[in-house]
Amino acid sequence: MRFDRHTVVLLVRPDDAPDLPQDALDRIQDAHLAHQAGLVEQGAVLAAGPFLDGDDGRVRGFVVLSVDPQMARELYANDPAVRAGRLVAQVSSWMVPEGQVRFEQVPVPRSMLEAAAGD
Repeated sequence: MRFDRHTVVLLVRPDDAPDLPQDALDRIQDAHLAHQAGLVEQGAVLAAGPFLDGDDGRVRGFVVLSVDPQMARELYANDPAVRAGRLVAQVSSWMVPEGQVRFEQVPVPRSMLEAAAGD
């Protein structure tokens, strides 16, 4: 059997995340979404999104990438939410049977305002 290999990133809220005012958190979140959208446009991110109602509230998001794990680490070291200490990127390789998972290009929000417009 043949396998496709993808790189995945779990975005996790660290226990020692800085406590910031809401306006700063909003700016960081918008910058995080813009960064993510840029990675989608570059073809590095195949799929991404937040987790809701999970058993572990620290696990905030999941990303599937088309790049190797080292490049994923470099890309997420530049994520504004990671730089601000609000998220940590945990990187792994993920193998699935060849062709089992397919990704399509779809628009992604560049800000919380754009994300809310889809509700």
